[in-house]
Amino acid sequence: MEMAVGRRKPPGGLLHHSDRGSQYTSDVYKQALDRLQAVQSMSEKGECWDNAVQESFFATLKTEMGLSEAQWGRAQTRTEVFEWIEVFYNRRRRHSSLGYRSPTAFEEQAPIPN
Repeated sequence: MEMAVGRRKPPGGLLHHSDRGSQYTSDVYKQALDRLQAVQSMSEKGECWDNAVQESFFATLKTEMGLSEAQWGRAQTRTEVFEWIEVFYNRRRRHSSLGYRSPTAFEEQAPIPN
C-alpha cells in the first residue's frame, strides 16, 4: 500500500477496505493508514461479499500462476507473486474492466490526474 501511495500520490482521504484479518486490525497497520491520511473500512463479520473483488483477484492469481507454495517454497513464492503482480498484472495483463486493455495502455489513453 505504501508503494502504491508513493507512486500515485493520491489526495488525503484515500479509502482502504479490507476484511477483519489481524494484520488489518493491528495498531501498527492503523498507524500506517494514519500516516497516509487513509480512511479504514472493514467488511462486516462473516460477510464474504464485501471482499468479492479481492477474492476474485486472488483466485485469478492462483489460477494463472498455478500457485502452490510447495512448488517453490515460501521465499521463492513471495518473489514469484511479487513479480506476477508488479510486472505482469499491474502493467501488461489485459483487464475486462479496462475494455480488455492493459493498465499501462489504459492510463496512456486516459491519464489519471495527480
